[in-house]
Amino acid sequence: MINDIKADAQNRMKKSVEAFRQELTKLRTGRASTAIVDHLRIDYHGSEMPLNQVASVSVSDARSLTISPWEKQMVSAIEKAIINSDLGLNPTTAGMTIRINLPPLTEERRKELSKHVHSGGEDAKVAIRNIRRDANSSVKDLLKEKTVTEDEVRRAEDDIQKLTDGAIKDIDEVVKAKEQELMAV
Repeated sequence: MINDIKADAQNRMKKSVEAFRQELTKLRTGRASTAIVDHLRIDYHGSEMPLNQVASVSVSDARSLTISPWEKQMVSAIEKAIINSDLGLNPTTAGMTIRINLPPLTEERRKELSKHVHSGGEDAKVAIRNIRRDANSSVKDLLKEKTVTEDEVRRAEDDIQKLTDGAIKDIDEVVKAKEQELMAV
């Protein structure tokens, strides 16, 4: 029973770290990356589709992306989605090809993005600690039901704390890596 609780907590913590890592891929750094536009959804014949299902997205050089829609009528829908997104990018269209030029980041914008990364990291750590709290309360409920001993509870709480420390360390490493990527000129 305790092993199930620990396994669930570990699984949920891994998912939280991965979700944070995925969220950071949307942040624009100095280099072009297809992950910047991965979250965009395009109106395709009345239904919302991810951009990568209606066009191919590629990095043409360090500062630009190229989007090639599979259908001609999708060009304007993709342009509209890029303009209306929170990315602050302006697409340039030439026939069936959409180019997005990424301007270099200013020092002020880099610092702002760095603060955003740190606050996201703190939010992820709070989520990890909430998972720890839930797991610990589940273990204590087992003690109240007298299905486990106090020693088992103490051991389980120590194990859960180790899982928590590992997940928080992972979050810190992700934040540090993204910050280095942001500050690289």
